[in-house]
Amino acid sequence: MNTRSTAAQRTAEDASPDQTADDRATDGRGRWRWARHEWTLAALGSLLLSVVLTWPTMRHPASTIPNDLGDPTLQAWQVAWSGHALLNSPANLWDSNTFFPEKYTYAYSDTLLGYAPIGMLGSGFEAAVIRYNVLYVLLHALAAFGAYVLARQLGANRWGGAVAGIAWAFAPWRLAHAGHLNILSSGGIALCLAMLARGHGWSLRHGYRPERRRPGWALAGWLVAAWQVTLGFGIGLPLVYFLLAAVLVAAGCHGWSWWRKRERPPFGRRLLLADLGGGAVFGAVTVLLGLVYLRVVDLNPQAERGLEWTKMFSPPLIGFVTAPGDSWLWGERHAAAREQLSWPPEMALLPGITLIALAAAGLFISTYRARHRVALGLGVLGTVLLGLGSTLGGDGDPGYLTLSTSLPGWDALRTPGRMMHWTSLLLALLAAGAVTALAESSGQTSASSDQPSARRWTRMLMPVVLLVPLALVTLEGVNRTPHPTVTPPPAAMRAAQDPILVLPAGGVGDLTYMLWTTDGFPRVTNGLAGFEPVSQAQTRIAVASFPDAGSVAYLRGIGVRSVVAVPDRTAGTPWDGIAARPIDGLGITREDLDGTLLYRL
Repeated sequence: MNTRSTAAQRTAEDASPDQTADDRATDGRGRWRWARHEWTLAALGSLLLSVVLTWPTMRHPASTIPNDLGDPTLQAWQVAWSGHALLNSPANLWDSNTFFPEKYTYAYSDTLLGYAPIGMLGSGFEAAVIRYNVLYVLLHALAAFGAYVLARQLGANRWGGAVAGIAWAFAPWRLAHAGHLNILSSGGIALCLAMLARGHGWSLRHGYRPERRRPGWALAGWLVAAWQVTLGFGIGLPLVYFLLAAVLVAAGCHGWSWWRKRERPPFGRRLLLADLGGGAVFGAVTVLLGLVYLRVVDLNPQAERGLEWTKMFSPPLIGFVTAPGDSWLWGERHAAAREQLSWPPEMALLPGITLIALAAAGLFISTYRARHRVALGLGVLGTVLLGLGSTLGGDGDPGYLTLSTSLPGWDALRTPGRMMHWTSLLLALLAAGAVTALAESSGQTSASSDQPSARRWTRMLMPVVLLVPLALVTLEGVNRTPHPTVTPPPAAMRAAQDPILVLPAGGVGDLTYMLWTTDGFPRVTNGLAGFEPVSQAQTRIAVASFPDAGSVAYLRGIGVRSVVAVPDRTAGTPWDGIAARPIDGLGITREDLDGTLLYRL
């Protein structure tokens, strides 16, 4: 042992100083190679761009929230509740602290359950607001990164990937949903497709290449797809059916090749096992979440909505070239067009003028194979027709309504315009192919030129030319989204003993109350979802005259121990002037805490 140690020491001493330093430098570069990797730079670039294009979200992340004080406050509570429940009482995850005394209340809306790990970070009201704002930025970054790596895997170069990533993640139509975290959270779609394509050695440019199969990437793709479904069925269910269709098509293609060539096409046992294992996880997650939502409908039949909702939200064709009002570039210019839409938040669906132009060019000039371009073009046409809902052909059948009556769960997707996720992603891939073809054709022209000066000028000017589409899709993503200040919970909420009723009850204000409960998560009867539980309707009617003998007896009967009344919010409600109502003889106490009334029952 000593002999080997001495020999190693002599070898090190005999080495020249320069040689040893070079070895150390080489080792250092190897250790930090990941920092210069394309995916690392793409992720950092996506994050930086998301901070800029969602500004001013991160200016005051602890006190403001994007868009309005409606759905964003609900979803900030959802993320906080999932983290709190999984850390403290996983068995009660679905029975949240809101809508007391109902069950399965966490599944009254798309749950955003996939964000539970982030919900575990920090606690309290301020942490919930910060967490929401950080997620708002990160989901845009994930969408940009996911579309970039998908375009790269399918055959685009870095310029094409960048155009696809920015155009998809910051498409003008997304600005109409600045208050819908569940709708914006679609980055997992592009990312899982990129992983699955990489795992199966497939691209739009080269087709199927068995030697490039990577079972680990395929498994990762299925897991990311499962995570995407946990963010909500509104966006996740179309992905479920797309992947199911893709599996059937791929199996059919392999079967046809086997029959035609009389030999089994290369696939591999490891890849098959990755697909079976990953697909099983994906299917199990989908089924388990579906069973929870079905349980909600069983307990609340009024939660099931008919096709009249789909017809109400079906956009006209002009909606596909109309931008929402929060678009900095197109908002004011498209004001007249938006007046023709009965519900602009779900019908202003412009994917981007630049994107449409580039995608149209990509049908004719592209780095992809011709048949793949045709397939992408048909995909765009098909998703647009589905996105029209009932306005297609007068009744949407055949079309979106056909799927609503044929596919399990599709009838719950009452907003056809959200098919724009798929339309704009396909457009982005077509655009990436066109930009890549432009870059490569200029490179070939430069290489074949006999004039050194011509080659030099081509190399200098081409980046400038390619910056134009990149700059234009970025410009179309600039927002005018408002960022209102979130009202913090009053001291009375912290002093009250749960279960609590907060007045005035009902309406959008209940969403703010839900967010207030992130300080300790006391049980409250309040809550707002796409339907109203029977018990909540009964409670609101029974307490309209609170405080009086009847309302106090009712609240005690259902287990409520405290009532918090916010007089500043009661104007125009049954509780207007509640501070002047007597409590004599009711057996309750009232306390004024900084302008908020706390009744102890």
